[in-house]
Amino acid sequence: MLPKLNQMLYYQIASSDDEEAAIVYKSRIADEHENDWLIEVPINERTGGYKRLFLGDELATSFISDDGIKNYFDSHVIGFVEDTIRLVKIRKPEPSRITKVQRRSFLRVAAELELAVKLPDQVRFLSLTDDVGGGGVSFICDGKWQLAAGQALECWLLIPYKNGSIEHSFFQGEIVRVVELESGKKQAMVKFANIHDFERQKIIRYCFEKQLDLRNK
Repeated sequence: MLPKLNQMLYYQIASSDDEEAAIVYKSRIADEHENDWLIEVPINERTGGYKRLFLGDELATSFISDDGIKNYFDSHVIGFVEDTIRLVKIRKPEPSRITKVQRRSFLRVAAELELAVKLPDQVRFLSLTDDVGGGGVSFICDGKWQLAAGQALECWLLIPYKNGSIEHSFFQGEIVRVVELESGKKQAMVKFANIHDFERQKIIRYCFEKQLDLRNK
């Protein structure tokens, strides 16, 4: 299902600048055609300032459907229209390229990303994720680290995007389960105990890009 006329869309704009890429903008769909929408100039959700877009800008876009499900898709700027106010023309996605993410069932993808972990006793180590998602991650680490279900962690996840930019997402997690592997390493399943929404959005954006790449293969 595509968003409707007058519906609010939310955007993150592809950028090599980490801070810029993390900003969430919003704007209303003012008009639509068969293959594109005309949107109002996006507004920074935090500051209320307007964001000037340029031809070709890539947009990681989301909207909330009537049933409360968050939907994600990629789009890009294809033109501008000077009306009473300036409108931005963006490409409509194919319905099959829209990813639905229920609040209680976040999209999860297999991914080997670098994860820095800090234990309650201040011990720190690096690991690689096994999968990541909007609700948590699992990671593989050396078997010497003392991990147990219920343990609290502080983590920094390194996230590379397809445009070449790199983000760091910080979260506090809780270990749900630990599995000892035949290799002598450990696998820890972690749920997010405390994570800011803009940090979660970085992870969901990565998952969305990864899923689209898999679909296109």
